[in-house]
Amino acid sequence: MVILDEKMLLPPPPPYIAAGPVSPPPFPSSNRVPPTLVTLPPHLLLRIVYETFSQGKVQSQRKVLYWLTMSLRLVNRALYVACMHVLRSTYLPAYASLIRPPYTSDPFPLSLPDSPFASYASSSSPLSSSLLPLQSMQRETRVLDLFIALKVREDVWADESELHLEREESFKDLFDLMQPRARLEDLVRAYGRREGVISVPSSSGTTPLVSSPRTTSPALPFSALSVSFSPRAVGVVLTTRERKRTIVQVPRTREETLEESARKLIRELRGWIANNPNHGVR
Repeated sequence: MVILDEKMLLPPPPPYIAAGPVSPPPFPSSNRVPPTLVTLPPHLLLRIVYETFSQGKVQSQRKVLYWLTMSLRLVNRALYVACMHVLRSTYLPAYASLIRPPYTSDPFPLSLPDSPFASYASSSSPLSSSLLPLQSMQRETRVLDLFIALKVREDVWADESELHLEREESFKDLFDLMQPRARLEDLVRAYGRREGVISVPSSSGTTPLVSSPRTTSPALPFSALSVSFSPRAVGVVLTTRERKRTIVQVPRTREETLEESARKLIRELRGWIANNPNHGVR
C-alpha cells in the first residue's frame, strides 16, 4: 500500500526566472543614490565617530575629542548629533564631580518626562537625528556643552606643554553661577508645568494655552522666562518685546536646595498670575 501525501499531489513550483536583466551581486541595477554622511542611519554614523578613536595613548584620544569639538561636529547636523553624544557621555562624570552640594544636576534633555521630543529620541528611524532639535529645552545642557568646550581645550593644552596649568577660575563661573541657575530654571519649568502656571511647546511646536487649576489665567510660556540667581535671593524674570523685568523674587540661604527654591518660586508665581490675569504673554 502506498500512502500519498497531500503535498505530493500539488504541482511543482515554477522555475525561477528573473524579471529583468541579471546584475552582479551584491545590489541590483538601479538608479540608487550612493549613501553619504547625511543619509547614513544614526547608529552607523555614531559607529564611524567611535572608530576615530585610537587604542593608544590617552593624549591621542584627547586630541580626537578636541577635533570632534572644534571641527567634526560643525560639518552638518547629523555629525553634530553623533559627536555631541560621544562628548557628553565622555565628559559627564567630570562635570558631575564638580557639582557642589546643595546643588543638583540633570543636564540631559530627555531625562524629564515633560520633554516634548522624547518620541523623536526613541525612534529608530534614520531621520530621528534630523528631527531632534539641536537646542534642547533643558537649559543645563548648554552649561554642560560649555564645560566640554572648555575642558577639551584645557586638556590638550596641558598635554602639549608642561608649563600650562589648568586655571581653577576658568570653571568658577560655570559652577558658581551658570550651572545652579540653569538647573533652577529646569526645575521651575518642571514644577510650573505640573502646577499649570508654565507652558512648554508641544511635539507639534505649538504652545498650548493651559491654565492653572487654581486660576483661570493662561500660563506663562517657558521661553519668555528666566531665573535671576544669587546666594541670598532668586527670582523669575519675564522678558517681553517691551521690557525685561523681575516679576517674583524670594530669599534663600546658602544651604537651601535648588528644589526648595524652585517650589517657593512657583508658589509666588501662582500668586502673580492670579493678580495679573490679563498679562497678555503668549
